[in-house]
Amino acid sequence: MPTLILTRQDVSRLITMPETLKAVERAFTDYATGQASMPPKAYLTLEKGDFRAMPAAVPGAAGVKWINVHMGNTDKGLPSIMGIIIYSDPDTGYPLAIMDGTEITAYRTGAAAAIASKHLARKEALSLGLIGAGNQADTQLIAHLEYFRFEEIRVYDRSTEAATKFRERFAGNPVRITSLAEACGADIVCTLTPSRAPFLKRQWLKPGTHINAIGADAPGKQELEPDVLEAATVVVDDIYQSTHAGELNVLISTGLFSEKQIYGTLGELTSGRKPGRTTDDAITVFDSTGLAIQDIACARFIYEKALAQGAGHQFDFIRE
Repeated sequence: MPTLILTRQDVSRLITMPETLKAVERAFTDYATGQASMPPKAYLTLEKGDFRAMPAAVPGAAGVKWINVHMGNTDKGLPSIMGIIIYSDPDTGYPLAIMDGTEITAYRTGAAAAIASKHLARKEALSLGLIGAGNQADTQLIAHLEYFRFEEIRVYDRSTEAATKFRERFAGNPVRITSLAEACGADIVCTLTPSRAPFLKRQWLKPGTHINAIGADAPGKQELEPDVLEAATVVVDDIYQSTHAGELNVLISTGLFSEKQIYGTLGELTSGRKPGRTTDDAITVFDSTGLAIQDIACARFIYEKALAQGAGHQFDFIRE
């Protein structure tokens, strides 16, 4: 039985956002209905960064992602986030593929936020605010454009150069570089920073705003001021991860927010177990920590496409 090696270039050629959206939404539903399993991600924190081990199983597939976050890597010409996925046969444990997980991480994170926006944002949302103009901003926009037609895309980054490059990458779209407060005044707001100090203020939000809180994915990280969450309907990807390492982790540890205040999980919305937005003026928040089920669901369709197209390099992992 061969093992397939897929590089970042291989994965980039195989992955598409429509397929990612379909796979990720299915994974959330499977998780909510007990058809997928996933223990909490394990963190290894070092002086200059951290690693996360993320195992999961979805129907017909199992695997683990080993991913790092080293913010100083940009000075060394390396991505700040890199990942490897080991994709295994659930019946035998044989490693069917070892593939780059960096592009998968970016795509599935953008997909999860767009799916949350589909269920929680106002249907007539016409503006998108992106706080942070790095690589994750790209897939956030690409994913949201599958569901929404924006009249305005507001982008803010502390680096004017990064914001300008983002606008150039999406020159065919109505992208405008704005202040932080103005970007937060959009119909849908995506926070995409590694901040450990909350910066998004309640007074910047208009009634009916939906927020995708993406950046807080490890203990101590926080992007939203406490009164934003206090006033919001809060949906999470996973209760354990969100309360221990997501946007909620600091507030829960200090007693400013309770797990009982969580409305539900995204899987409960995608499966129809709970409704999404029910009123036009509600503030809604999706706390995204990133789930291994998303990665393995995407790895499954990428592996199947790679086999069909003859992509990658095959070798016998056991006998070579």
